[in-house]
This record gives sequence, structure tokens and C-alpha cells, in this order.
Amino acid sequence: MRYAQGGGLTDTERAARERIRLQAVERFEGGEKNSEIATALRVSERSVERWRRQWREGGQAGVRSKGSPGRPRLSDRQVTRLERELERGPLVHGWADQRWTLARVKTLIGRLFHVTYTVEGTWRLLKRHGWSWQQPARRAIERDDAAVELWKKEVWPRVKAPRRLAGLCSRSSATDLGPQSAYLACAQLSS
Repeated sequence: MRYAQGGGLTDTERAARERIRLQAVERFEGGEKNSEIATALRVSERSVERWRRQWREGGQAGVRSKGSPGRPRLSDRQVTRLERELERGPLVHGWADQRWTLARVKTLIGRLFHVTYTVEGTWRLLKRHGWSWQQPARRAIERDDAAVELWKKEVWPRVKAPRRLAGLCSRSSATDLGPQSAYLACAQLSS
């Protein structure tokens, strides 16, 4: 079942949904048809069929809510330990460079806590605890920021083409003033 904005049911909504399923169980025991139950409870027939199958296989317990599917698998203490280990860096844990990837964090969680996460689940766990995705800036090792700023201030203004002034140095003004007069006017303005 899909929910808006990628979320699931809250605990209150889950309890309300479970009450509807238990009402359906009472109607199953009364011998009502799926279509009648679906109409009375304002749900789809497919849901009623699924609930009836669960009820036949597991009784009333088979229809009860199993709880939140997204309950955390790591305790707060384990998350704190994971954060400490992440701060130590990947080199300490046997990787050749200083990049934490989701796959590496997933592997680290498996090694430390013997719990399996998917890459997406690893990302959700990290995001939930304040970690963010970062991409390293790609810069040359030889880069000199001071020299770049100096070049931008002193050399670039001399190198770049002068800005044409609208109106006086346009083609239409050249025909109005005459080509030589327009050229002289534009030369004086740009200097």
C-alpha cells in the first residue's frame, strides 16, 4: 500500500485501521459477503479479500497490526557508537581513502552490530540523526586562492572586452550620426 509523501500510517491511524479490520472479522464470522463488508466499511473489496485470507490463516491475530514497519533496528546507544566510529574515519576501518560512502557505512553497521541495512535504509538512518550528504570540492592541489583573486581584480578587467553602450554605439546610431562620428563617440565613451 502506498501513502502520500512517501510516509506510512501514524500510530493513531494504524489503530483506526485495525479497528476497521476487526469489524470486518465480526462480519466474516456473521457470514457476510466481501462486497457487502467493503460497502459497509467503505474499503476496497481487495482489502476485504486480503483480510479474510489472513483471518482464515491466523484467526483474529492474523488480522491485527504488526506495528510500524519502519521501527529502528539500532538503539540510541548503538547509533552513538556508530557516530563515534564514523568520526574516526574510513582509514581506521580498513578502507584505502577518506571517503564514507553509503555502502561502506552499511558494511560498518553490519560489522559492528550484526544488523543488515539496505543502502537506502542506511541513508534514512544517517539523515534521521543529522548527517548530510556531502560531495568533496574538486580543486587542484596547486591552487592559490590569493593569486586567483588578484588576477580577477587586476588582469581580468584589462583582458575582457569593453561593454558596448546601448544606443550611442549601436548600428542605428551609426547611420544617424554617420559611421566616422559614431566611431569617435564610442571610442571616447569607452576610454
